[in-house]
Order: sequence, then structure tokens, then C-alpha cells
Amino acid sequence: MSDLPEFYFRIRENGAVMFRVDTENRQRRIEMSEVAVINVRNGNIKPHGDHVLTEDEMEVITEWLEARRAVLAERDLDDIHRAIDHLNLTTQWVQSRASEEDLDNITDRLLLAMHDLRSVLVRKKADRVIKAQKAARPD
Repeated sequence: MSDLPEFYFRIRENGAVMFRVDTENRQRRIEMSEVAVINVRNGNIKPHGDHVLTEDEMEVITEWLEARRAVLAERDLDDIHRAIDHLNLTTQWVQSRASEEDLDNITDRLLLAMHDLRSVLVRKKADRVIKAQKAARPD
């Protein structure tokens, strides 16, 4: 059991609960005591109860927080790449297999979602182009 990490992070929707893992007890059971609650979005770290976080604990939390944010960012991009694949598959489905009833069921919602996405993408692209032009322009 000595291969267990000193800390365990139970993932929650906005972060995690950090536990200290203890196997050094009479029963040789795994005991986990809550150390802190971590919010990934805003970086808030709340010690559990009266616990005062040590420098080592803060370092572990900071490293976990950075790694978790990187994983979530990677997942976001992967989700977008999957969405592109789904749009292509949807196009093929509409072209080759969709019935009139299927199309009546999805057309308006899909067109609105695509219009909304296109509007945001065009605006963001224009903002980037304008910013690049301003940066390239000598003052």
C-alpha cells in the first residue's frame, strides 16, 4: 500500500476536493481526510474546517490546478474538433439519408445554431484581423 500517493483529488464539477491519504494506522486501512476544496474556474482554495494549509500542500494544489486546467483546455479543443466532424457527418446525413420528416425536425434549430456560430466566428475573426493590422502599423 505504500505506492499510494500522499494526496487524492476527487473531481467535482468546478474543481476538486483534496484528501490526504493515510495507510499508517493500526488497521492498515486506507483513510482519507479532507484537506481542501479547490475551484478550477476562479482558483479559490478553501481549507477544510480549521485546517491550515502547509506550503507543501499549497504546492501540490497549485501543480494539480495547473495540470487540471491544461487537461480541461485540451478537452475543450478536442470537443470542438469533434463538433467539426459531427457537422461534416451531419451534412452527409442530410445529403444522403435524411427523410423529409427528419429535416422538418432539425432544420430550423440547426440553421439557428449554425447562424449563431457563424456570427460569432466572423466577429472574432474580424477582431483578430483589426488587432493584427494595428500591431503591424508603425505609429
